[in-house]
Amino acid sequence: MMKPFRERNPVMVGAISLVVLALLVVGAFRADDLPLIGGGDTYHAAFAEAGGLKANDEVRIAGVRVGKVDKLELAGDHVRVTFKVEKGAEFGDETRAAIKVKTLLGAMFLALEPAGSGQLADGSEIPVERTSSPYSVVAAFTGLAETSEQIDTKQLATSMETLAQLTANTPEEFRAALRGVSALSRNVAARDGQINTLLKNLKKVSTVLDERDQDILALMRDSSVLFKSVVARRQSVHNLLVSTTKMSRELSLLVNQSRADLKPALTHLENVLKVLNKNQDNLDQSLRLMAPFYRVFANTLGNGPWFDTVVHNFPPVPAVR
Repeated sequence: MMKPFRERNPVMVGAISLVVLALLVVGAFRADDLPLIGGGDTYHAAFAEAGGLKANDEVRIAGVRVGKVDKLELAGDHVRVTFKVEKGAEFGDETRAAIKVKTLLGAMFLALEPAGSGQLADGSEIPVERTSSPYSVVAAFTGLAETSEQIDTKQLATSMETLAQLTANTPEEFRAALRGVSALSRNVAARDGQINTLLKNLKKVSTVLDERDQDILALMRDSSVLFKSVVARRQSVHNLLVSTTKMSRELSLLVNQSRADLKPALTHLENVLKVLNKNQDNLDQSLRLMAPFYRVFANTLGNGPWFDTVVHNFPPVPAVR
């Protein structure tokens, strides 16, 4: 016989209720990982560029939604897209993936193109060779350059002029428009070589940028590290600038305070220099006359530990008896 609910231990009932509620909350947040109601199998695809794709975008097969994108992450020189596909969606081991435009506002979706036999294994990755992005700058410039080289600009200008002549009896506004188009075509034809050169140079630039993408990414990473270091040392830089400002103020104050003392000193120094310049010949003569004296005086102690010198023009010492 079951025990009535109201007679059960309320502490035990409350604890079990809290555990059940916690499991329900965890199940609600992790519903995609549950085996019965989960999001299906997980796959990966490597793309040369993300092309505007983002997490939670749709995954479609033949236009039918079969899953969603989980996340995008940078993996070396390509973008690794992780997505889930519902159970029951069949596509072979040679399946291709493409990022396509969903709406005119720029929404994208991941399109799977089934190919091959069997079923692509759970956790497999579609390589870059079997993926395509919606837009490639290098391919666009290359195609534009190749297409422009095939245009006969002279024939285009002739056709425009012929069209303008055939529509001579049309309203003035339409004729003016055609004349403008004709003038534009003539200008294009006259600058055909320059336009081709410009497009070829654009092709070269885009090719170089494509080849140096890793260098550009490395430069961006180094710049990020530099900016982080500058931000981390912001207080030190601020203190340095404040100290420099204080030092410049103190130097300006010192110069202003010493200006009154420096002016008389500089004036006296100028007078001394004038006196020295005026007596320059006398100073030179004094230095020449002192040279023999210094030479003899230097030999006074040269013969031993005594003074040895000669004094001229003294009278002889009288003999002592």
